[in-house]
Amino acid sequence: MASETSQTAGLSGRYAAALYDLAHDAGALDQVSADLASLKKLLESSADARHLIASPLIPRAQQAKAMAAIVAKAELGDLARRFVGVVASNRRLAKLPELIDSFESLVARRRGDIEAEVVSAIPLTSDQHRAIAAAIPGATGRKVRLRLKVDPKLIGGLRIKYGSRLVDASVAAKLSRLQLAMKGTA
Repeated sequence: MASETSQTAGLSGRYAAALYDLAHDAGALDQVSADLASLKKLLESSADARHLIASPLIPRAQQAKAMAAIVAKAELGDLARRFVGVVASNRRLAKLPELIDSFESLVARRRGDIEAEVVSAIPLTSDQHRAIAAAIPGATGRKVRLRLKVDPKLIGGLRIKYGSRLVDASVAAKLSRLQLAMKGTA
């Protein structure tokens, strides 16, 4: 329980917890999750949408109106639409991707799923994504939701974090261990 409390302590956690409670009470968790996932993809794919939510120079009313149009075009459900409206009216649109991530994490945690962060030096192919998605549940015995990130600093390989475990098979980590061994401090 303490870990869940710490997860909902920040701004994004409070918004996520409030939305979770509303969606759960309405029996619309799956719908809201799907709506927010499609909104997140839309934000990731559109530079204009990212600029809209991030710019402090755009007046609040104009941001809210533009987001309402985006949400209407994306055909989001009522609860997700109202959530985005509250976020916009509270001038928190810059945090929207973080709020969506927090909501997704909260839903996964309450369902007993594990969220795994997979960081690679280059974007993974769909075959690599499927292989990782199939391997982690075998190690944990639970359903896993992957969050993919790209970090060129890894040089090659992967870093996978799930639960309290970290598997670092990146070239950068291997080079760091080799450097320590060569200094004689390992």
